[in-house]
Amino acid sequence: MFFRRTDIALDQDAHARFLPVLIAFMVYLAILAVAGIMLLQHSMDRWNRGISGTMTVQIMSASKSDAGGTDRAINDALGVLMATPGVLNAVALSEDGTLDLLRPWLGDLAGQADLPIPRLIDVVVDPEAGVDTQALAARLAVAVPGSSLDDHRVWLDRLVRLLRTIEIIAMGVVAVIGLVTVGTVVFTTRTGLALHSEAIQVLHLIGAQDTYIARQFAGRALWLGLKGGLVGLVFCVPTLWAIGYFAKAMQIDAISQASLGAVQLTAIASLPLVVALIAMFTARTTVLKTLARMP
Repeated sequence: MFFRRTDIALDQDAHARFLPVLIAFMVYLAILAVAGIMLLQHSMDRWNRGISGTMTVQIMSASKSDAGGTDRAINDALGVLMATPGVLNAVALSEDGTLDLLRPWLGDLAGQADLPIPRLIDVVVDPEAGVDTQALAARLAVAVPGSSLDDHRVWLDRLVRLLRTIEIIAMGVVAVIGLVTVGTVVFTTRTGLALHSEAIQVLHLIGAQDTYIARQFAGRALWLGLKGGLVGLVFCVPTLWAIGYFAKAMQIDAISQASLGAVQLTAIASLPLVVALIAMFTARTTVLKTLARMP
């Protein structure tokens, strides 16, 4: 396909030299968009597995003079929780455990005695049970005044909707990249047909069929598309590595903890071939349609 002898001097076309550059840029952007979509899906799945079946109860600590008040409030809250259908388990975090959760944000302030630190209860629920969180929060407010129930599914649903929107935008970017690539190949192929119209007429006179001519343009488009796609892939690898490195350095868990598996990496690595095949079929279709309209 790549080195077959051709009867049309397509290698001498100056305009075709820019096609690999354009395809490299398109593949570069497409890989970034596709990798972003995959990382978003990985993050959503990880957050959904880790949060969908959990809730948190917050209880304000009693005054220092009433050290046992906080323990009684925790026991009362645990009694309400364990008596609720659908609650699988409820565990109260120790004061040191709560401070460990706050220390990344508050630093040394988390351990100061005058800073009011609430006590937390980690609740595991059955996602299929359909626990009425509003009724549970009302019962907790009666049993333990000042307590609050945080249902993680509320903000998780909002976060998932936001990520879905970003994912749709990224898919739209990939679609636009595909359309631009197709349009570029169509323009380049039509320009080549116009430049080599005399040679094509001679080939027709000696009996060459349209499919024979289209095969030469398609092979040339496949080679240029593959060459440009590989260049885009090569440039995209350090970009993805740099994004992961800086995300880890800045402690952005949504990116640093997400990873691409073998299937995802294979799909990304195959994008240059996919783009090259699109360029080949686009060039072939363009040539056949254009020649069919010629007298």
